[in-house]
Amino acid sequence: MERFYCREEELRKMNIRYENGDFECMIIYGRRRVGKTALINEFCKDKPTIFFSALNTTAQENLESLSKAIMNYERPDSLFSPVYRDYDAALDEITALSKENRMVFVIDEYPYLAKAKPAISAMLQHVIDHKWQNSRLCLILCGSSMSFMENQVLGQESPLYGRRTAQFKIEPLDYKDTAVFHPERSFAENALIYGITGGVPHYINKLNVKTDLDEALLTNLFDRSGYLYEEPANLLKQELREPAIYNAIIRAIAEGASHLNEIATKVGENSGVCSSYLKTLIDLGIVKKETPITEKPGKKTIYLLADSFFRFWYRFVPANSSAIDSGRIRRTYQRAVKEQLSDFMGLIFERMCRDYLLYYAEDLPVDLNEIGQWWGTDMRKKKQVQIDIVGTSTEGKEYLIGSCKYKNEAIGMDELELLQEYASVFGKGTRYHYYIFSRSGFTEGLRKAAEDGDVKLVTLEEMYQ
Repeated sequence: MERFYCREEELRKMNIRYENGDFECMIIYGRRRVGKTALINEFCKDKPTIFFSALNTTAQENLESLSKAIMNYERPDSLFSPVYRDYDAALDEITALSKENRMVFVIDEYPYLAKAKPAISAMLQHVIDHKWQNSRLCLILCGSSMSFMENQVLGQESPLYGRRTAQFKIEPLDYKDTAVFHPERSFAENALIYGITGGVPHYINKLNVKTDLDEALLTNLFDRSGYLYEEPANLLKQELREPAIYNAIIRAIAEGASHLNEIATKVGENSGVCSSYLKTLIDLGIVKKETPITEKPGKKTIYLLADSFFRFWYRFVPANSSAIDSGRIRRTYQRAVKEQLSDFMGLIFERMCRDYLLYYAEDLPVDLNEIGQWWGTDMRKKKQVQIDIVGTSTEGKEYLIGSCKYKNEAIGMDELELLQEYASVFGKGTRYHYYIFSRSGFTEGLRKAAEDGDVKLVTLEEMYQ
Protein backbone atom coordinates (compact mmCIF):
# COMPACT_ATOMS: atom_id res chain seq x y z
CA MET A 1 0.00 0.00 0.00
CA GLU A 2 1.41 3.39 -1.01
CA ARG A 3 2.13 5.91 1.71
CA PHE A 4 0.27 9.21 1.82
CA TYR A 5 2.24 12.37 2.58
CA CYS A 6 2.32 16.10 2.12
CA ARG A 7 -1.19 17.14 1.06
CA GLU A 8 -2.16 18.47 4.49
CA GLU A 9 -3.17 21.91 3.24
CA GLU A 10 -5.49 20.52 0.57
CA LEU A 11 -7.00 18.11 3.10
CA ARG A 12 -7.51 20.90 5.61
CA LYS A 13 -9.36 23.07 3.09
CA MET A 14 -11.49 20.16 1.85
CA ASN A 15 -12.44 19.17 5.40
CA ILE A 16 -13.43 22.74 6.28
CA ARG A 17 -15.82 22.74 3.33
CA TYR A 18 -17.21 19.35 4.23
CA GLU A 19 -17.77 20.35 7.86
CA ASN A 20 -19.69 23.48 6.82
CA GLY A 21 -22.50 21.15 5.77
CA ASP A 22 -23.48 23.08 2.64
CA PHE A 23 -23.52 21.76 -0.93
CA GLU A 24 -20.03 21.57 -2.35
CA CYS A 25 -18.75 20.96 -5.87
CA MET A 26 -14.99 20.55 -5.62
CA ILE A 27 -12.92 20.16 -8.80
CA ILE A 28 -9.66 18.26 -8.38
CA TYR A 29 -7.31 17.93 -11.32
CA GLY A 30 -3.69 17.38 -12.23
CA ARG A 31 -1.46 15.13 -14.31
CA ARG A 32 -1.54 11.36 -13.90
CA ARG A 33 0.28 9.73 -10.97
CA VAL A 34 0.44 13.00 -9.02
CA GLY A 35 -1.74 11.73 -6.15
CA LYS A 36 -5.26 13.02 -6.85
CA THR A 37 -7.05 9.77 -6.05
CA ALA A 38 -4.87 9.21 -2.98
CA LEU A 39 -5.88 12.67 -1.75
CA ILE A 40 -9.56 11.94 -2.33
CA ASN A 41 -9.30 8.54 -0.62
CA GLU A 42 -7.63 10.15 2.39
CA PHE A 43 -10.38 12.77 2.52
CA CYS A 44 -13.17 10.18 2.18
CA LYS A 45 -11.83 7.46 4.50
CA ASP A 46 -14.01 8.47 7.47
CA LYS A 47 -16.98 9.86 5.51
CA PRO A 48 -20.06 8.27 3.87
CA THR A 49 -18.99 8.11 0.21
CA ILE A 50 -20.17 6.93 -3.18
CA PHE A 51 -16.94 6.57 -5.13
CA PHE A 52 -17.42 6.12 -8.88
CA SER A 53 -14.31 5.78 -11.01
CA ALA A 54 -15.28 6.34 -14.65
CA LEU A 55 -13.91 4.01 -17.31
CA ASN A 56 -12.58 4.71 -20.79
CA THR A 57 -15.47 2.76 -22.30
CA THR A 58 -19.12 3.12 -23.32
CA ALA A 59 -21.84 5.12 -21.60
CA GLN A 60 -23.72 1.92 -20.75
CA GLU A 61 -20.73 0.28 -19.07
CA ASN A 62 -20.12 3.44 -17.10
CA LEU A 63 -23.78 3.46 -16.02
CA GLU A 64 -23.34 -0.12 -14.81
CA SER A 65 -20.24 0.90 -12.88
CA LEU A 66 -22.04 3.89 -11.34
CA SER A 67 -24.93 1.62 -10.36
CA LYS A 68 -22.50 -0.71 -8.57
CA ALA A 69 -20.94 2.22 -6.73
CA ILE A 70 -24.36 3.33 -5.48
CA MET A 71 -25.24 -0.22 -4.43
CA ASN A 72 -21.91 -0.56 -2.59
CA TYR A 73 -22.90 2.50 -0.59
CA GLU A 74 -26.46 1.35 0.15
CA ARG A 75 -25.81 -2.35 0.72
CA PRO A 76 -22.07 -3.07 0.72
CA ASP A 77 -22.57 -6.79 1.42
CA SER A 78 -25.02 -7.34 -1.42
CA LEU A 79 -23.94 -9.54 -4.32
CA PHE A 80 -26.78 -8.25 -6.50
CA SER A 81 -26.33 -4.92 -8.27
CA PRO A 82 -29.26 -3.73 -10.41
CA VAL A 83 -28.50 -1.26 -13.17
CA TYR A 84 -30.43 2.00 -13.24
CA ARG A 85 -32.47 2.56 -16.39
CA ASP A 86 -30.52 5.76 -17.19
CA TYR A 87 -28.24 8.39 -15.68
CA ASP A 88 -31.18 10.55 -14.56
CA ALA A 89 -32.42 7.67 -12.40
CA ALA A 90 -28.95 7.12 -10.91
CA LEU A 91 -28.56 10.82 -10.09
CA ASP A 92 -32.08 10.87 -8.58
CA GLU A 93 -31.03 8.05 -6.26
CA ILE A 94 -28.01 10.07 -5.14
CA THR A 95 -30.34 13.02 -4.53
CA ALA A 96 -32.53 10.87 -2.29
CA LEU A 97 -29.56 9.44 -0.39
CA SER A 98 -28.06 12.89 0.22
CA LYS A 99 -31.26 13.96 1.99
CA GLU A 100 -30.66 11.37 4.69
CA ASN A 101 -27.22 12.60 5.83
CA ARG A 102 -24.08 14.42 4.76
CA MET A 103 -22.32 12.37 2.07
CA VAL A 104 -19.63 12.58 -0.59
CA PHE A 105 -20.15 11.66 -4.24
CA VAL A 106 -16.91 11.27 -6.19
CA ILE A 107 -16.63 10.95 -9.95
CA ASP A 108 -12.99 10.05 -10.57
CA GLU A 109 -11.62 10.30 -14.13
CA TYR A 110 -14.53 12.54 -15.06
CA PRO A 111 -13.18 13.17 -18.62
CA TYR A 112 -13.77 9.47 -19.41
CA LEU A 113 -17.42 9.78 -18.40
CA ALA A 114 -17.84 13.00 -20.38
CA LYS A 115 -16.33 11.34 -23.43
CA ALA A 116 -18.71 8.36 -23.15
CA LYS A 117 -21.75 10.48 -22.21
CA PRO A 118 -21.29 13.99 -23.71
CA ALA A 119 -24.52 15.23 -22.09
CA ILE A 120 -23.34 14.44 -18.55
CA SER A 121 -22.06 17.97 -17.81
CA ALA A 122 -25.41 19.48 -18.77
CA MET A 123 -27.18 16.82 -16.70
CA LEU A 124 -25.04 17.62 -13.68
CA GLN A 125 -25.66 21.35 -14.19
CA HIS A 126 -29.42 20.74 -14.12
CA VAL A 127 -29.38 18.55 -11.03
CA ILE A 128 -27.04 20.95 -9.20
CA ASP A 129 -29.25 23.94 -9.99
CA HIS A 130 -32.59 22.27 -9.23
CA LYS A 131 -31.87 19.57 -6.63
CA TRP A 132 -28.41 19.68 -5.10
CA GLN A 133 -27.81 23.41 -4.62
CA ASN A 134 -29.65 23.40 -1.29
CA SER A 135 -28.67 19.86 -0.35
CA ARG A 136 -25.89 18.58 1.94
CA LEU A 137 -24.13 16.69 -0.86
CA CYS A 138 -20.38 17.07 -1.33
CA LEU A 139 -19.64 16.45 -5.02
CA ILE A 140 -16.07 15.88 -6.22
CA LEU A 141 -15.17 15.81 -9.91
CA CYS A 142 -11.62 14.62 -10.57
CA GLY A 143 -9.66 14.35 -13.81
CA SER A 144 -6.18 13.85 -15.23
CA SER A 145 -6.72 15.63 -18.54
CA MET A 146 -5.78 19.14 -17.48
CA SER A 147 -6.93 20.78 -20.71
CA PHE A 148 -10.34 19.09 -20.41
CA MET A 149 -10.76 20.00 -16.75
CA GLU A 150 -9.69 23.61 -17.29
CA ASN A 151 -11.76 24.13 -20.46
CA GLN A 152 -14.70 21.72 -20.26
CA VAL A 153 -15.31 21.82 -16.50
CA LEU A 154 -13.90 25.13 -15.22
CA GLY A 155 -14.08 27.08 -18.50
CA GLN A 156 -16.77 29.62 -19.38
CA GLU A 157 -18.13 27.45 -22.20
CA SER A 158 -18.83 24.54 -19.86
CA PRO A 159 -22.36 23.87 -18.57
CA LEU A 160 -20.69 23.45 -15.17
CA TYR A 161 -19.18 26.94 -15.23
CA GLY A 162 -19.99 28.76 -12.01
CA ARG A 163 -21.17 25.62 -10.20
CA ARG A 164 -17.87 24.73 -8.57
CA THR A 165 -17.33 25.87 -5.01
CA ALA A 166 -13.59 25.11 -4.95
CA GLN A 167 -10.88 23.84 -7.26
CA PHE A 168 -7.58 22.15 -6.46
CA LYS A 169 -4.87 21.78 -9.09
CA ILE A 170 -2.63 19.05 -7.67
CA GLU A 171 1.01 19.61 -8.56
CA PRO A 172 4.01 17.33 -8.04
CA LEU A 173 5.69 17.77 -4.67
CA ASP A 174 8.61 20.16 -4.36
CA TYR A 175 12.06 19.03 -3.27
CA LYS A 176 11.46 19.52 0.47
CA ASP A 177 8.17 17.63 0.49
CA THR A 178 9.75 14.81 -1.51
CA ALA A 179 12.35 14.40 1.25
CA VAL A 180 9.57 13.62 3.75
CA PHE A 181 9.33 10.14 2.18
CA HIS A 182 12.95 9.37 3.14
CA PRO A 183 14.02 11.48 6.14
CA GLU A 184 16.85 9.03 6.85
CA ARG A 185 18.63 9.74 3.57
CA SER A 186 21.27 12.41 2.95
CA PHE A 187 20.48 15.79 1.37
CA ALA A 188 22.26 14.73 -1.84
CA GLU A 189 20.34 11.45 -2.05
CA ASN A 190 17.01 13.17 -1.47
CA ALA A 191 17.88 15.70 -4.17
CA LEU A 192 18.53 12.79 -6.55
CA ILE A 193 15.26 11.08 -5.59
CA TYR A 194 13.47 14.35 -6.32
CA GLY A 195 15.32 14.76 -9.62
CA ILE A 196 14.54 11.22 -10.77
CA THR A 197 10.87 11.14 -9.74
CA GLY A 198 10.01 14.79 -10.30
CA GLY A 199 8.23 14.85 -6.93
CA VAL A 200 5.46 12.55 -8.21
CA PRO A 201 4.34 10.52 -5.16
CA HIS A 202 3.51 7.40 -7.20
CA TYR A 203 7.03 7.30 -8.64
CA ILE A 204 8.64 7.95 -5.26
CA ASN A 205 6.74 4.97 -3.85
CA LYS A 206 7.51 2.73 -6.82
CA LEU A 207 11.22 3.61 -6.78
CA ASN A 208 11.07 2.04 -3.32
CA VAL A 209 14.40 3.23 -1.93
CA LYS A 210 15.12 1.14 1.15
CA THR A 211 18.84 0.80 1.73
CA ASP A 212 20.57 2.06 -1.41
CA LEU A 213 19.44 4.41 -4.21
CA ASP A 214 21.60 2.70 -6.83
CA GLU A 215 20.09 -0.67 -5.96
CA ALA A 216 16.58 0.81 -6.10
CA LEU A 217 17.27 2.16 -9.61
CA LEU A 218 18.75 -1.11 -10.82
CA THR A 219 15.84 -3.13 -9.44
CA ASN A 220 12.85 -0.93 -10.19
CA LEU A 221 13.86 1.06 -13.28
CA PHE A 222 16.85 -0.49 -15.06
CA ASP A 223 15.26 -3.94 -15.13
CA ARG A 224 12.66 -5.19 -17.59
CA SER A 225 10.58 -6.61 -14.73
CA GLY A 226 10.64 -3.35 -12.77
CA TYR A 227 7.44 -1.31 -12.52
CA LEU A 228 9.08 1.92 -13.69
CA TYR A 229 10.86 0.36 -16.67
CA GLU A 230 7.89 0.72 -19.05
CA GLU A 231 6.06 3.54 -17.24
CA PRO A 232 6.50 6.32 -19.85
CA ALA A 233 5.50 4.01 -22.71
CA ASN A 234 2.46 2.74 -20.80
CA LEU A 235 1.40 6.27 -19.93
CA LEU A 236 1.66 7.41 -23.55
CA LYS A 237 -0.32 4.39 -24.78
CA GLN A 238 -3.00 5.12 -22.21
CA GLU A 239 -3.33 8.78 -23.13
CA LEU A 240 -2.54 9.03 -26.84
CA ARG A 241 -3.56 7.48 -30.13
CA GLU A 242 -0.17 7.86 -31.86
CA PRO A 243 2.41 7.24 -29.14
CA ALA A 244 5.27 6.67 -31.63
CA ILE A 245 5.43 10.32 -32.74
CA TYR A 246 5.02 11.60 -29.20
CA ASN A 247 7.76 9.22 -28.11
CA ALA A 248 10.09 10.61 -30.80
CA ILE A 249 9.37 14.21 -29.76
CA ILE A 250 10.03 13.52 -26.08
CA ARG A 251 13.28 11.74 -26.90
CA ALA A 252 14.40 14.62 -29.14
CA ILE A 253 13.86 17.10 -26.30
CA ALA A 254 15.55 14.80 -23.78
CA GLU A 255 18.58 14.63 -26.07
CA GLY A 256 18.90 18.41 -26.20
CA ALA A 257 16.63 19.73 -28.97
CA SER A 258 14.76 22.73 -27.58
CA HIS A 259 13.59 24.88 -30.52
CA LEU A 260 10.64 23.82 -32.65
CA ASN A 261 12.66 23.51 -35.84
CA GLU A 262 15.31 21.40 -34.07
CA ILE A 263 12.66 19.06 -32.69
CA ALA A 264 10.92 18.78 -36.08
CA THR A 265 14.22 17.95 -37.82
CA LYS A 266 15.06 15.20 -35.32
CA VAL A 267 11.57 13.72 -35.48
CA GLY A 268 11.32 13.95 -39.26
CA GLU A 269 8.03 15.87 -39.32
CA ASN A 270 7.24 19.45 -40.32
CA SER A 271 7.03 22.15 -37.68
CA GLY A 272 3.26 22.49 -37.93
CA VAL A 273 2.72 18.82 -37.16
CA CYS A 274 5.19 18.88 -34.27
CA SER A 275 3.59 22.01 -32.86
CA SER A 276 0.23 20.22 -32.60
CA TYR A 277 1.79 17.21 -30.85
CA LEU A 278 3.75 19.47 -28.51
CA LYS A 279 0.53 21.22 -27.45
CA THR A 280 -0.91 17.86 -26.39
CA LEU A 281 2.25 17.01 -24.44
CA ILE A 282 2.03 20.40 -22.71
CA ASP A 283 -1.60 19.68 -21.78
CA LEU A 284 -0.45 16.38 -20.24
CA GLY A 285 2.21 18.14 -18.18
CA ILE A 286 5.06 16.28 -19.87
CA VAL A 287 6.48 19.24 -21.86
CA LYS A 288 6.56 22.96 -21.10
CA LYS A 289 7.32 26.09 -23.09
CA GLU A 290 9.72 28.60 -21.64
CA THR A 291 10.64 32.15 -22.63
CA PRO A 292 13.38 34.32 -21.10
CA ILE A 293 11.88 36.11 -18.11
CA THR A 294 10.84 39.73 -18.81
CA GLU A 295 10.43 38.92 -22.52
CA LYS A 296 7.37 38.02 -24.58
CA PRO A 297 6.98 34.62 -26.30
CA GLY A 298 8.63 34.60 -29.70
CA LYS A 299 11.73 33.31 -31.41
CA LYS A 300 13.48 32.75 -28.09
CA THR A 301 10.77 30.36 -26.85
CA ILE A 302 12.09 26.87 -26.15
CA TYR A 303 10.57 23.51 -25.22
CA LEU A 304 11.72 21.56 -22.17
CA LEU A 305 10.57 18.39 -20.44
CA ALA A 306 8.48 19.51 -17.47
CA ASP A 307 8.29 15.93 -16.19
CA SER A 308 11.63 15.06 -14.59
CA PHE A 309 10.91 11.34 -14.57
CA PHE A 310 10.35 11.37 -18.34
CA ARG A 311 13.55 13.36 -18.72
CA PHE A 312 15.51 10.83 -16.64
CA TRP A 313 13.96 7.82 -18.38
CA TYR A 314 14.50 9.11 -21.92
CA ARG A 315 18.05 10.12 -21.16
CA PHE A 316 19.19 6.88 -19.57
CA VAL A 317 16.93 3.93 -20.44
CA PRO A 318 16.92 3.89 -24.28
CA ALA A 319 20.69 4.51 -24.34
CA ASN A 320 21.22 1.48 -22.09
CA SER A 321 18.50 -0.80 -23.46
CA SER A 322 20.98 -3.39 -24.80
CA ALA A 323 22.73 -3.64 -21.43
CA ILE A 324 19.35 -3.92 -19.68
CA ASP A 325 18.09 -6.62 -22.08
CA SER A 326 21.28 -8.67 -21.80
CA GLY A 327 21.57 -8.32 -18.02
CA ARG A 328 24.85 -6.36 -18.21
CA ILE A 329 23.48 -3.13 -16.76
CA ARG A 330 24.98 -3.75 -13.32
CA ARG A 331 28.45 -3.85 -14.90
CA THR A 332 27.92 -0.66 -16.94
CA TYR A 333 25.76 1.31 -14.47
CA GLN A 334 28.64 3.21 -12.85
CA ARG A 335 29.87 4.66 -16.15
CA ALA A 336 26.60 4.80 -18.09
CA VAL A 337 24.38 6.27 -15.37
CA LYS A 338 25.93 7.16 -12.02
CA GLU A 339 28.81 9.24 -13.36
CA GLN A 340 26.35 11.30 -15.41
CA LEU A 341 23.92 12.10 -12.61
CA SER A 342 25.60 15.38 -11.64
CA ASP A 343 25.15 16.65 -15.20
CA PHE A 344 21.54 15.41 -15.28
CA MET A 345 20.83 17.20 -11.99
CA GLY A 346 21.86 20.61 -13.35
CA LEU A 347 18.37 21.65 -14.51
CA ILE A 348 16.76 19.96 -11.50
CA PHE A 349 18.98 21.93 -9.13
CA GLU A 350 17.97 25.17 -10.85
CA ARG A 351 14.33 24.34 -10.18
CA MET A 352 15.14 23.50 -6.56
CA CYS A 353 16.89 26.84 -6.12
CA ARG A 354 13.99 28.77 -7.62
CA ASP A 355 11.56 26.93 -5.33
CA TYR A 356 13.80 27.71 -2.36
CA LEU A 357 13.66 31.42 -3.14
CA LEU A 358 9.92 31.39 -3.76
CA TYR A 359 8.79 29.32 -0.79
CA TYR A 360 11.48 28.91 1.85
CA ALA A 361 14.09 31.69 1.81
CA GLU A 362 13.82 34.35 4.49
CA ASP A 363 14.89 38.01 4.39
CA LEU A 364 15.07 38.31 0.61
CA PRO A 365 16.35 41.74 -0.51
CA VAL A 366 13.33 42.18 -2.81
CA ASP A 367 9.69 41.13 -2.77
CA LEU A 368 9.65 38.64 -5.63
CA ASN A 369 7.04 39.08 -8.33
CA GLU A 370 8.14 36.21 -10.57
CA ILE A 371 11.20 34.09 -11.06
CA GLY A 372 12.69 32.27 -14.03
CA GLN A 373 15.76 32.08 -16.21
CA TRP A 374 17.05 34.43 -18.87
CA TRP A 375 19.17 33.94 -21.93
CA GLY A 376 20.36 36.29 -24.65
CA THR A 377 23.32 37.49 -26.68
CA ASP A 378 26.33 39.38 -25.40
CA MET A 379 26.75 41.70 -28.40
CA ARG A 380 30.23 42.82 -27.30
CA LYS A 381 31.62 39.29 -27.15
CA LYS A 382 29.18 37.88 -29.70
CA LYS A 383 28.26 34.89 -27.55
CA GLN A 384 25.17 33.48 -25.90
CA VAL A 385 24.79 33.88 -22.15
CA GLN A 386 22.36 32.26 -19.75
CA ILE A 387 21.42 33.29 -16.22
CA ASP A 388 20.02 30.42 -14.14
CA ILE A 389 17.85 32.62 -11.95
CA VAL A 390 16.36 36.07 -12.50
CA GLY A 391 13.85 37.24 -9.92
CA THR A 392 11.82 40.36 -10.63
CA SER A 393 10.63 42.64 -7.83
CA THR A 394 7.05 43.72 -7.27
CA GLU A 395 8.11 47.32 -7.79
CA GLY A 396 11.15 49.13 -9.11
CA LYS A 397 14.01 47.73 -11.19
CA GLU A 398 15.87 45.70 -8.61
CA TYR A 399 16.59 42.13 -9.67
CA LEU A 400 17.75 39.00 -7.93
CA ILE A 401 20.40 37.30 -10.10
CA GLY A 402 21.41 33.73 -9.29
CA SER A 403 23.71 30.90 -10.34
CA CYS A 404 23.12 27.21 -9.50
CA LYS A 405 26.05 24.78 -9.50
CA TYR A 406 25.49 21.08 -8.85
CA LYS A 407 29.16 20.10 -8.97
CA ASN A 408 31.56 18.01 -6.89
CA GLU A 409 33.81 21.02 -6.28
CA ALA A 410 33.75 24.24 -4.30
CA ILE A 411 32.57 27.29 -6.25
CA GLY A 412 34.94 30.29 -6.36
CA MET A 413 35.13 34.01 -7.15
CA ASP A 414 35.14 33.39 -10.90
CA GLU A 415 31.47 32.42 -10.67
CA LEU A 416 30.53 35.72 -9.01
CA GLU A 417 32.51 37.67 -11.61
CA LEU A 418 30.79 35.77 -14.42
CA LEU A 419 27.40 36.39 -12.83
CA GLN A 420 28.11 40.12 -12.62
CA GLU A 421 29.17 40.14 -16.27
CA TYR A 422 25.96 38.34 -17.30
CA ALA A 423 23.88 40.80 -15.27
CA SER A 424 25.39 43.63 -17.32
CA VAL A 425 24.32 41.84 -20.51
CA PHE A 426 20.81 41.45 -19.05
CA GLY A 427 20.97 45.18 -18.40
CA LYS A 428 17.42 45.85 -17.26
CA GLY A 429 18.00 46.73 -13.63
CA THR A 430 19.20 49.62 -11.53
CA ARG A 431 20.40 47.27 -8.80
CA TYR A 432 21.26 43.55 -8.67
CA HIS A 433 21.33 41.17 -5.70
CA TYR A 434 23.54 38.13 -6.34
CA TYR A 435 22.87 34.59 -5.11
CA ILE A 436 25.04 31.53 -5.73
CA PHE A 437 23.83 28.03 -4.87
CA SER A 438 26.27 25.14 -4.58
CA ARG A 439 26.03 21.43 -3.87
CA SER A 440 29.66 21.25 -2.65
CA GLY A 441 30.30 24.56 -0.90
CA PHE A 442 32.44 27.61 -1.71
CA THR A 443 36.05 28.72 -1.72
CA GLU A 444 37.43 30.96 1.00
CA GLY A 445 37.60 33.90 -1.41
CA LEU A 446 33.92 33.65 -2.31
CA ARG A 447 32.95 33.28 1.33
CA LYS A 448 34.88 36.49 2.06
CA ALA A 449 32.91 38.27 -0.69
CA ALA A 450 29.70 37.04 0.96
CA GLU A 451 30.86 38.45 4.31
CA ASP A 452 31.40 41.79 2.56
CA GLY A 453 27.81 41.69 1.30
CA ASP A 454 28.63 41.22 -2.39
CA VAL A 455 26.76 37.91 -2.73
CA LYS A 456 24.51 35.55 -0.79
CA LEU A 457 25.75 31.93 -0.70
CA VAL A 458 23.42 28.97 -0.18
CA THR A 459 24.46 25.32 0.24
CA LEU A 460 22.35 22.24 -0.51
CA GLU A 461 22.13 21.55 3.22
CA GLU A 462 20.80 25.06 3.93
CA MET A 463 18.10 24.58 1.27
CA TYR A 464 16.67 21.67 3.29
CA GLN A 465 16.63 23.47 6.65
